[in-house]
Amino acid sequence: MSTSTSTSTSTRIEQDNLQSRLPDPGQLFPELVAIAGTMTKAIHNGSIPKTTIHLVQLRAGQIVGSTYHTVRQSGELRQAGETEERITAVASWQDAPYFTDAERVALEIVEAVLTPNPFGERVSDELFARATDHYDDTAMWTLTLAISQICYFIPVALVAKPVPGMPPGQNYRR
Repeated sequence: MSTSTSTSTSTRIEQDNLQSRLPDPGQLFPELVAIAGTMTKAIHNGSIPKTTIHLVQLRAGQIVGSTYHTVRQSGELRQAGETEERITAVASWQDAPYFTDAERVALEIVEAVLTPNPFGERVSDELFARATDHYDDTAMWTLTLAISQICYFIPVALVAKPVPGMPPGQNYRR
């Protein structure tokens, strides 16, 4: 067996043996399914592109070190037809040529929200003003709620460790 085949096989075996730490929270707290659905409906209101939402949520997953969220959001972006270059470049968006000015400011905002700033507020007036050059009030709220949504699910991913790449509801131990 070649090295690449054995590596691929061992990776697949490891993935097959993955199990979340906790069962599906929707089984224990059915209202969470409704909350998640309502949040998703709210942020997919059309005021900003779904791609921007997934780029922002991918960057949030990268910042907090969540494999589950990076795999999930990368998959969402692929499903939306995004290129591998754009998906991969989210980690280094500042100098990547693949993003619009509106996407860049959205990525900058999620970084500002999730990165401590010992020198002052995280989302400065200057950053907010640049964002409002691209987004109206509804879109700004949508962007804010998209960040809120991923922040809602970050502890779930980091504590419960749902299996990356598995569909929601099938990614928790039974």
